[in-house]
Amino acid sequence: MEIVNGICQLQGISFNQLAESFGTPLYIYNSATIIAQYDRLKNAFSKVPVRIKYAAKALTNQAILELLQRRGAGVDVVSIQEVQLALKAGFLPSDIMFTPNCVEFSEIETAVALGVQINIDNLPFLERFGQQYGNSVPCCVRVNPHIDAGGNVKIMTGHKGSKFGISIEQIGSVYDIVDQYSIWVNGVHVHSGSDFKDADAFVRAAEVVYSIAMQFTELRFLDFGSGFKVAYKAGDYVTDIEELGRKMSDSFNAFVVNYGKPLDIWFEPGKFLVSESGYLLVQCTVIKETPACTFIGVNSGLNHLIRPMMYGAHHDIVNVSSPTAPLKEYHVVGYICETDTFGQGLTIAETAIGDLLVMKNAGAYGFSMSSNYNSRFRPAEVLIHNGKAHLIRQRETMDDLLRHQVAVSWDTL
Repeated sequence: MEIVNGICQLQGISFNQLAESFGTPLYIYNSATIIAQYDRLKNAFSKVPVRIKYAAKALTNQAILELLQRRGAGVDVVSIQEVQLALKAGFLPSDIMFTPNCVEFSEIETAVALGVQINIDNLPFLERFGQQYGNSVPCCVRVNPHIDAGGNVKIMTGHKGSKFGISIEQIGSVYDIVDQYSIWVNGVHVHSGSDFKDADAFVRAAEVVYSIAMQFTELRFLDFGSGFKVAYKAGDYVTDIEELGRKMSDSFNAFVVNYGKPLDIWFEPGKFLVSESGYLLVQCTVIKETPACTFIGVNSGLNHLIRPMMYGAHHDIVNVSSPTAPLKEYHVVGYICETDTFGQGLTIAETAIGDLLVMKNAGAYGFSMSSNYNSRFRPAEVLIHNGKAHLIRQRETMDDLLRHQVAVSWDTL
């Protein structure tokens, strides 16, 4: 976001223009940011054969998937529906990594039939996979390394008590099942959680993967997940991608020499690619002065952006109608019948009813976690690309709320 002559804009388009054209609340994504993040990650790993698999759960709009597919990315998916969305967006089955958790085995069967890469994270499914497919279909094995790292406990996935992956303490059982059914293991996967602050956590996880990988002779790749931290406010510590690239590339290349066969290295970024591209544009509906504080009420809520309420996440909020006005302290709250507080004690340019505000870093886990709570409509989505605004999702209507409800014939009951 830039401020030019007192006007906040993206690729030369002001937020006022966007509000006039598409209404509010509105999700907006800057394609230039997504492309820059993808290229930065690729460049950081230029010394290894790297594949970037976008974690689709962060934001599944077809336009975003297509943008990344055209850039050369693969995709990481966690449900059969995301598999189908990825295929529709143009990804080849070989580009798709399917890592489900606690699903029905029929999803695995469907994904196998579609030809996507299967990633198995529990012993019962590994055994059933072996019984059904033997060595005719390759699979990856997801390992839980028992590493306590990452940010909020709700997004830590590699600790001992996590539901994700096969415990490192059960790796002997993995070897036994693989041997019993001659399972073709073509990859080993680890993802310890989001918001890592340094490269050393990845290197530690890599050492766990390397020791396991040496036991499989037909590997094609090692997958280290993601969790790269981005800044949500000034002063936030972020993952140094260039340092990560150097350390992990050196570590990986050394392992490949020991392994004796060429391998690819995979990463699965979601937040890193799309978070900073996104903005939630809202409008001030009321200024409420109380003895305790001053509230800015806006025409959105936890139904559109739940991260502050669910994770205690911080999102910078900017008054884009009056960005140079004197600063004042506010609590910014939503219109849902819950305590849906977007931010407390925030210093924002003095705001009046009708002013437009943007919530930054809203590209990841914003719309994708939205709902119709309080029977509110989900917002439209717009992609800014090559200096033009493109509507990529229509705003919901009352018809959308009622579409799947079935009327009861009361007179016949």
